Amino acid sequence: MEKLRMTSPDLTDANITKLAELFPTVVTETLDEDGKLKRAIDFDLLRQELSDHIVEGPQERYQLEWPGKRAAAFTANAPIAKTLRPVREESVDFDTTKNLFIEGDNLDALKLLQESYLGKVKLIYIDPPYNTGNDFIYEDDFAESSEEYLARSGQRSDSGERLVANPESNGRFHSDWLSMMYPRLRLSRNLLSDDGLFVASIDENEVSNLRALCDEVFGAANFVFQIAVLSNPKGRNQDKYVARCHEYLVGYSRQRLPKGAVSVPRPTSEIEKNFRLRDDRGAYRELELRNTHREFGRFNRPNLYYPFFVDAVGTVSLNEVPGSTTVLPNWDDGFEGCWTWSAAKSQEQIDELVGKQVGGNWKVYRKAYAIGEDGVSMKQVKSLWAERQFHTEVGQADFGELFGNREKLFQAPKPVDLVRQVIMMGAAEDSIILDFFAGSGTTAHAVLEANAEDGGSRRFILVQLDEETDPLSEAAKAGYRTISQLSRERVRRAAQAVDFGEQASASIDRGFRALRVDSTNMIDVACSPDDLVQASLSGFANSVKEGRGEEDLLFQVLLEAGLEITEPVSAETLAGQRYWTFAGDALMACFADEVTDVVVRTIAVRRPLRAVFKDSGFANDSARINAEQIFRELSPETEVRTI
Repeated sequence: MEKLRMTSPDLTDANITKLAELFPTVVTETLDEDGKLKRAIDFDLLRQELSDHIVEGPQERYQLEWPGKRAAAFTANAPIAKTLRPVREESVDFDTTKNLFIEGDNLDALKLLQESYLGKVKLIYIDPPYNTGNDFIYEDDFAESSEEYLARSGQRSDSGERLVANPESNGRFHSDWLSMMYPRLRLSRNLLSDDGLFVASIDENEVSNLRALCDEVFGAANFVFQIAVLSNPKGRNQDKYVARCHEYLVGYSRQRLPKGAVSVPRPTSEIEKNFRLRDDRGAYRELELRNTHREFGRFNRPNLYYPFFVDAVGTVSLNEVPGSTTVLPNWDDGFEGCWTWSAAKSQEQIDELVGKQVGGNWKVYRKAYAIGEDGVSMKQVKSLWAERQFHTEVGQADFGELFGNREKLFQAPKPVDLVRQVIMMGAAEDSIILDFFAGSGTTAHAVLEANAEDGGSRRFILVQLDEETDPLSEAAKAGYRTISQLSRERVRRAAQAVDFGEQASASIDRGFRALRVDSTNMIDVACSPDDLVQASLSGFANSVKEGRGEEDLLFQVLLEAGLEITEPVSAETLAGQRYWTFAGDALMACFADEVTDVVVRTIAVRRPLRAVFKDSGFANDSARINAEQIFRELSPETEVRTI
């Protein structure tokens, strides 16, 4: 039986494997610190493979650089010996919910989710530290080898701190923020689906750096939008020169999205107000076909300059009709403009064009229907969100109403409507939404609201550090020791406050499965199971840490197996021994100290895709070999592993 790795994936090694498939000649070998051979990449050869000329020496190129960038890249790739431990007492509907609330460092959480949620997240929304000089950022110090990192990664720093102040007087003010964000963005991109969308709230302090960072991580061609949000109409009086009233939403996609991909449903009230004309296809409004922007015209769009012919009753044709009037896209001052449709498109949709006389001159209009051919009415969002529902004070009111408290338990939570609008732009009705700077929990609240609005089954994954509240804060006075504790309570209250109407109660997911980032369940994290030889197994008779239960072990196994950790988990008992089943028979496990043939045979008969046992549960090599034989006979397709 093979031993499970029991660490997060080594992304460096995975990247070397990918490069080896494309360019086998660039793979070489080097010695690690223990004198053992390991694979490496010859970067000079790789550069030559990717160039159409001889490469000599470093080349100047346009890119974002800062002190610490290489260490930050290493941080993203290095494995960690950590796990996610279930916390049933903090959960709601643990056994049935599809939602997750993870407490711990979001860098660790993103690494632990890499295999289980690779390419499955449709929308990532984050509200990270804005780096104002008065807030805190994560302190990531990984200037060491991956072996040293793996050995140390189960421990916190001596002070136990993960957040540090980043005042403007710090000579690495922007660099430290970039080093914090870079590995987290790289890891989060792996989780996005091909049509996935990444959105971040940010303000003037780091918006340009965030854009440059996202250009590198997602690709400049995948920039989707930068939206200005009027968050504080009164302005910030403490600003030095101009009282700032707004923040930004910056959006990037995993791959190029088609036109209209981030459009949102149009409210019925807006249809009734703006689409007052009607024909046999439904409600519509008339929009001028001529391009109303003078930067476009016959001089640079000659293919869009052509004549229409309009008869006395306004019927439009591309063919000259006796008695018709020739209509060109010219302006009143003689400027030769252009149409917004090509001649081919106009001919194809000629029934949607109408002529009207305006000021004694004929103009051509197109019918813009409220409802598309798919039966849905969609509209593009605008680049400025100035509505009151997006103001910070509304977010504060949303939060205060839930807790029945006018005091600020959390400073400046995002408005629910703001995040819900982002969800409508980037997530389908059955999507997974990730927020790894969860803060007050607005994203979970917005997901619940969105599901209530359209009957969707969207799921959320929230990650929040167990950051302690200020002892003098209103949150601490109210009994909330950490931000994550306050955030979980907000999600519980929101789930009860959201009105789901007449939806069947069984179909509504109001819960979340609480998990906590912790050190690995296995003793001696510096020694990966892959490095153990059979002869040394006797020295690791029980490699499980004291105080770790079977469900802890199960969840670590699930993460390594790449299974979504929200699937149903159940325990069964046979002859006094407990065994676990996950997602039907996707995985079965027995972590008993003494694994009997009866249990092994019972599991094998079920023919699970994977079966896992505790290595020390087998009395000797003969018992282990016998278990393997049972599976070969009864379920040869089952992947059998030990921890």
